[in-house]
Formats: sequence, C-alpha cells, structure tokens
Amino acid sequence: MTKVTLACGNGGVENSELIQKIFYKHFKNDTLDKNEDSAVIHDGSLVFSTDSFTVSPLFFSGGNIGKLAVCGTCNDIAMMGAEPLYMSCAVIIEEGFDMAQLDRIVSTMSDELAKNGAKVVCGDTKVVPKGAVDKIFINTSAVGKIVQQNISSGNITSDDVILINRDIGCHGATIFVAREGMDMSSENLKSDCASLWPQVKALIDSGINITAMRDATRGGVSASLNEWAAQSAVGIVVDESSIPIREEVKGVCELLGFEATGLANEGTFILAINKADEKRAIEVLRKFDDNCYATRIAHVVDENIGRVVLQSSYGTKRYLEMPSGELLPRIC
Repeated sequence: MTKVTLACGNGGVENSELIQKIFYKHFKNDTLDKNEDSAVIHDGSLVFSTDSFTVSPLFFSGGNIGKLAVCGTCNDIAMMGAEPLYMSCAVIIEEGFDMAQLDRIVSTMSDELAKNGAKVVCGDTKVVPKGAVDKIFINTSAVGKIVQQNISSGNITSDDVILINRDIGCHGATIFVAREGMDMSSENLKSDCASLWPQVKALIDSGINITAMRDATRGGVSASLNEWAAQSAVGIVVDESSIPIREEVKGVCELLGFEATGLANEGTFILAINKADEKRAIEVLRKFDDNCYATRIAHVVDENIGRVVLQSSYGTKRYLEMPSGELLPRIC
C-alpha cells in the first residue's frame, strides 16, 4: 500500500498490515509485541488500553457513540481478566453540534461507567470548525486491576475449547440498517453493545480456568480467531453450524454479500478455556441477558498451524480467512 484507504480501518488484513508496517515498526517493544487487547503493565498488576470512536450514525438501536466509547475500552480491559478502574475521555466536537445530544451522549457514558465500577478522572475537549470533523469523535483510555493472572492470546493449546457468549454480527448489521435508513420491521435487531466485565467477573468468581479472551469488534469473529491461531501457533477448527446468528443478521449479510463472522460486535466475546470447564462456563454465561446462545464454537488442534478451518454441517472444510477490503466504514 502507498496510501491509507478505508480498508485500513476494517480490523482485517489491511488494518493488520498498517499496524505492523508503520506503528509496530517505529514503536516496537516487548509489550506491544504481545498484541493483546490491552497492555499488561506495572509488574503485571495493571492493564492499560485506549480506543477511539467515530461511529456513524451517532445514535443507533441499542446504544450511541458514548455507550460505545465506554464499553469498547472497558471491555478491552476486561478481556485481560482485569477490573476497569479509571478512564480518560477526550472529545473532538464540530462547531454547531447540538448541546442536548452532547448531554445525552455523556449521560450514557456515565451510566455505563457505573456498570463497570469505573470513573473518568481526566479528559480533554477540542472544538473544531464545521467540516473539520464529522460531528463528534471520542477517545477513551482506561486502567484496570488484574484479577486473574496469565490470561493471554499466546497461551492457547489443544487442551482448550473456544466458546462464545452470544450471537454474532448484531452491531455491524444494526449500524448498516440505521445508516441506510432501512425498515427491518423487527425489534430483534439491535447492537450488542454492552459492558463485559460483569460476565468476566462471574466466570472468574466461578473458578473457570480462562486461557484467553477477546471481544470480537472490528473484523468480527474471523479476525479474532485468526489472530489467536497466529499468536499461539495452533490450528483452530470451527463448527460452522454452532455459530449463533440471528435471522435478521443473516438477512443483512445476504444484502451486503458479507459473512456474519466478519461483522463487528461490541458485546460479544470469545474465550478459550480448558475442556474440563466448558459446561460450567456456558452455564455461567447463560445467566446473563442476551446470552441464551452461549456455546462452544471451536476446538484447538496441533495441525494447520496459524490457520482457522471452518467445518460445515455437510462435512466440507475451508479456511476462514481474515476479513479484507472495505467492509462497513465508521462502524465503531
């Protein structure tokens, strides 16, 4: 690539190439090289993460950019087995932005912070001339305290199975429907945007042996599984029929020509756990709202290293590749 394209922000192949060839090249260090959702710092006792949010439209079924900003960053902290504690909030606002909408966004952020037990302790506000930014962009960074040690996407082995907490693709499908002004005539399609720390805490409190966790945001489940296969040098075999997908999401995917496994999520995570804990972990996850579809979707093998194999109900197999190209821009 000689120019940055919209595909560079899709969470797939182009995004990975941009990060590896530009940012990792110049910022290279041992912490970054682990390529986790968050950085483990301070002698392994704290976790630090940052994220920026530019979603369009700002308000959608199931949330808004404020809820997304808190959930997105706190969820990255939670995926490392850490409790979110402190957050920064930086906002870039276009002049003329509606003050009532701004108040609604920040109020939602406050509500979601309470669900995580975290609080904003510093921030920054910039107002730019009309047209210099599309309405409002938000950056949030967070620090969390590790509750369960050694959760890492580099530790996955063939002793693990891979579970998912709920059905996939709802956020990406919801944003597309809202952006295009489509009437789905269904109340079942809404973003899965949610704080995941309560679910993670319940798993930890139940003594589940968690190897790794990742929230399947940009690039969806496809990107997350491929990253895990590469980082842990294992093969992952996915049972296609076990992946929970709502009919509304399947319909949107048919219109888009996409696979649901590549759509973004904001309250859906995968977790690798020891085989012995599978049943208990699913029981814990299904106690939460919207998690009735929690299930095992894959197992780990010592072949096809670094690759993800999708096995259909007909017995056929194919590689589940990293997403590529311009999927849905401005998704989160």
